[in-house]
Amino acid sequence: MTTRPASTTMRAAAFSAHGPADVLRPVDLPVPEPGPGEVRVRIRAAGVMPFDIGLREGVIRPPGAVFPVVPGNEFAGTVDVLGSGVTGFGPGDPVLGFSLLGSYAQYVVVPEENLVAKPDEMEWAVAGGFSGNAQGAHMALSAMRVGPGDTVLINAAAGGLGTLAVQLARAWGATTVIGTASEPHHGHLRSLGAIPVTYGEGLEERVRAIAPEGVDAALDGAGAQALRTSAAVAKHPDRVITMVATEEARRLGLPELTGTRTASRLAEMTGLYAKGTLRVHIRARYALERAADAQREVERGHGRGKVVLTGLAAP
Repeated sequence: MTTRPASTTMRAAAFSAHGPADVLRPVDLPVPEPGPGEVRVRIRAAGVMPFDIGLREGVIRPPGAVFPVVPGNEFAGTVDVLGSGVTGFGPGDPVLGFSLLGSYAQYVVVPEENLVAKPDEMEWAVAGGFSGNAQGAHMALSAMRVGPGDTVLINAAAGGLGTLAVQLARAWGATTVIGTASEPHHGHLRSLGAIPVTYGEGLEERVRAIAPEGVDAALDGAGAQALRTSAAVAKHPDRVITMVATEEARRLGLPELTGTRTASRLAEMTGLYAKGTLRVHIRARYALERAADAQREVERGHGRGKVVLTGLAAP
């Protein structure tokens, strides 16, 4: 039986002008209705991503986005209403998925192909903040062709994407994974199977002390300086990927990350989580009304793990 909301409106966090975190405020908006091939999901948790901050600041402007804009591109919840033609899910199914916008809300409508089943082993907070970083790590390591025997450098290894990239590299057979992070996060990286090194001045020497002949592949999530070091220690420039410093990558002649988020990619990653191969640390949980504070937490950087919005819709 399809569950319908008691109200025609829902709570969301949205902005009506680009600017600092203060422009992101709680609002009441109409509950969206699914069209053919779409699913409405009652959201239990949603991740907070750097992409959402770029959107709020106006650095990222997706086609068709109109004010008020509801950020949020990853979520988890239960299937609420099915559009015509949907056959893979039923009302009440626990799912996680992805969208370009709209996840800082109690309900979101997405195409059926943007959803996968939530593993029983995955708590809601983890599921809500899983899709973006999991798929980002998968795309990056695929582009870097990480495989058995590789030595891999991962910058910003303690962050949401970095921790998954460390674990995925090990799962795909990398022999040595070097992760840059501040000293307080070194123990956590060791627990994930990485050799931690402190970022900043002298990084190249510290990496070469571990890998004198250089690294086979390198992932940058820290910025231009870390990317330059990655390029300097990498044996193959075509196996160096950045998630953040695209202009510097062009200047250095490095490849740009391409690829798209897909349900099959996400299902592969949730499968690894269900097997215990991947772990996710939740750094902070915020109520929907505090979405601006959640974004400030992400903007501060250097934190370990994931920031999520929880308690968006009651079970």
